[in-house]
Amino acid sequence: MTLAELESLIATGESEQLEFKRSTGLLRKGCDTLCAFLNGQGGTVLFGVSDSGRIVGQQYSDASRRELADSLRRIEPPSHATIEEVSLPGEAEKRVIAVRVPPGQGLRPFFHDGRAFQRIASSTGRMPQPVLEGLLLERSHPIQRWETQKAVGITAADLDQEEILRTLRVGVQAGRLPESALSDQAGALARLQLLRDGQITLAAQVLFGSGRAVLPQCQLRLARFRGIDKREFLDQRQLNGHAFQLLEEAILFCQRHLSTPARIPSDRLERQEQLAIPLTALREALVNALCHRDYSQQGAAISLAIFDDRLELWNEGGLPFGLEPETLKQEHASRPRNLLIAEVFFRRGLIERWGRGTQVIVEECERAGCSEPSYRVSGGCFVVTFPLRAESKPESRPESGPESRPESELARGVLLALEQGPLGKVAIAEALGHRSISASLNRTIRGLLADGRIALTIPEKPNSRLQKYRLITTPSEEQNP
Repeated sequence: MTLAELESLIATGESEQLEFKRSTGLLRKGCDTLCAFLNGQGGTVLFGVSDSGRIVGQQYSDASRRELADSLRRIEPPSHATIEEVSLPGEAEKRVIAVRVPPGQGLRPFFHDGRAFQRIASSTGRMPQPVLEGLLLERSHPIQRWETQKAVGITAADLDQEEILRTLRVGVQAGRLPESALSDQAGALARLQLLRDGQITLAAQVLFGSGRAVLPQCQLRLARFRGIDKREFLDQRQLNGHAFQLLEEAILFCQRHLSTPARIPSDRLERQEQLAIPLTALREALVNALCHRDYSQQGAAISLAIFDDRLELWNEGGLPFGLEPETLKQEHASRPRNLLIAEVFFRRGLIERWGRGTQVIVEECERAGCSEPSYRVSGGCFVVTFPLRAESKPESRPESGPESRPESELARGVLLALEQGPLGKVAIAEALGHRSISASLNRTIRGLLADGRIALTIPEKPNSRLQKYRLITTPSEEQNP
């Protein structure tokens, strides 16, 4: 490394992959940070640079070299570090020592003096126990993966039976399950490899958990902000549910907030709604997040944020099994963190086996004439950012009121029907003049529940056949808040 290269590196400032230490007198803390870099995306510690980024240098004797080597040996598992000395002009005895380590994926977690560290932004800290346990499971034998563990106190009765049946039907239609699967619904969980020693696994709980079986980490945070920062909310929601519920709710939220002015194609009479980001690309990104996230972190969630100039999808847990952000737009191996969960998404026809999801996202954006997304790892999260073109940016106005939603008329109809008293779905459909319970009606009811406009009459049994819905606010209050 030349002095010019050193100065250029320092000018970028301390970050998730760069740390300044005034001297090797802070060697212990420096090696804590190198351990954190190994547990993340790699990085460099510069000894001889002040916190403010001023090059001060230090005398670097043979004793100092031995001390550094000895401290590096206390990082486990053994890692490869590159050490460079940069001489300072006019100060022959002084050096800046640059110690660089690569990302340690595949061998994580790393420990320094028996403790694991992680890097968040420009700070190094002790790795939380849940994160550490997740990395240890990832490194151990596949049978010890989090998703293969038995769900405590959960039985098949606690799962969404309708969603399991839908999975079988779609799998058969997609040619990814044999037709015999529909005649053996009782054996569905075994066929989908979601049982261990006859008991429900955590993978089954993530995919189909309902009511009390919904895990706290099966959470989706949705937000629409005004402008390009997080100072002002236009809409925000926090939802818990199984993976397929979260997928549908996220797509509905994107449709609500990313719609661009409708147009009428020359060969059609109907208005055609468009999204600022291709729906196929959005769905692919959301499915990837649900399949690859680290569910062992109980407080973790998937976060989707829409700004005036971009959409960001944050997935806690980083990238699994040695994948790097820069390789995701190229051919790469499929290495799902959650093999069982990914397999069920495959059966549903939502993903392919060959790890092309991130490439499909780029291809769909290019096909639609949109800028391709960027991929990065930040603070232990994998982040996908979709830029929004000026002509397709969503308007900065509140979108949470029923008048702005694609199904606003249907929502008002449901609220009006419930003004007469609690009703079940069949009765609501009849009141609206519908022959059956449509997918649009199901989505509208879920949206009204999420908004707090209606409530369940039997909240402790959300899937009860006796379930009805009641008003919380009246339609007149809706129009005059």
